[in-house]
This record gives sequence, structure tokens and C-alpha cells, in this order.
Amino acid sequence: MAQIAYFLNPISPWVYLAGRRPFDIAARHGAELVLHPVDVQALMARTGGTALADRHEVRKAWRLQELARWSARLGMPLVPRPRHFPTNPAPASYALIAAQEAGGGDLAALVTGFGRAVWAEERDIADDTVIRACLEGAGFDPALADRGLLSGAETYARNQEVAVAQGVFGVPTWVVDAQVFWGQDRLDFLDAHLAG
Repeated sequence: MAQIAYFLNPISPWVYLAGRRPFDIAARHGAELVLHPVDVQALMARTGGTALADRHEVRKAWRLQELARWSARLGMPLVPRPRHFPTNPAPASYALIAAQEAGGGDLAALVTGFGRAVWAEERDIADDTVIRACLEGAGFDPALADRGLLSGAETYARNQEVAVAQGVFGVPTWVVDAQVFWGQDRLDFLDAHLAG
């Protein structure tokens, strides 16, 4: 069984727009999708990227156009400047790590739930009540928000090192067979690769 490393951050609009597609692609090819939440700001700083706040205005404007285009194409509602962006994505990332470790729920629903909370519902995914609601909505024990803090923080830090070692420089990124697929608009290439 192929294993696909999925590097993501729950606050990324591009992770939100990827939605369930990576999970569906993995299932269709009998592959295992393993989540690796990462601190995208730290990752970009280490790999030569520029934080959104520091980008030139023309790049910021293009980003908003692309978000609108992809939102329309995928039929996914998206508020371009949501009330709680940016916010601290670490607590939601820890919850993703704890949920993957615990099992018993729907990881795709959890990832999409966090994205929808930020980009469609304008909720703060750093807020404990929002994290618990997303966990519960995806079939996980909401108490994972508390139990997974320490191990989640340790794994989150390790994921940075794994990401850099595997050539990852942004999110969402999927790595399989030493091939790197960056961006939700590269999912067709991931699908084709898995098809052989």
C-alpha cells in the first residue's frame, strides 16, 4: 500500500479548497494518507518563501482573485478576508494530530471542518469551543482538544523537520515515492502518479 504524506495547515485557504479530494484520491488507489500538520510560516521562512503579510500588493491582489476563481470552480463558499484570519493554527493542528493518532472518526471531515470554520463561517480555529465542535462534528471525542496538547506540540515540531527533509516548502503538499505535489491545483497530477 502506497503511503502519501499530506503536509497541511488547517488555516490555509488552499487546504480548505483541496477539501476531501486528497482523501478520495488516496482511497481510490488503495493508498494511506498520513497527515503532517506544519507551521507554514516557519516552513516558508526556512525554505525561501515570503509570508503573506510581507508580499507585494500585486501578489496579494492576485491571491484574492485566485481564491475567488477556485471557490467558484469548486462550488465552495469562501470569504476572502475572514474575520479570524490570521489566527493561531497550532491548537487545531494539535487536534488533527491527536485525532489521527486516536482514530475512530473521519479525518477528511475534520480537515474540511476546520477549513470551513475559517473560510466559510468566519470562526476562530484557535478557540477551544470551535476546535471541540469540529472534532465532535467529525466523529472524534472533543476531549482530544485537551489530551493531545503535549504530544501534538512535539509532533508538530517534528513535522517541520520531516517536511524540509522531503522537499516541502508550502501547503498543501503531498509526497509519495519521493515525488512532491504542491498545491490543491496539483491533485490531478497526484491522482495520475498513483494510477501509474
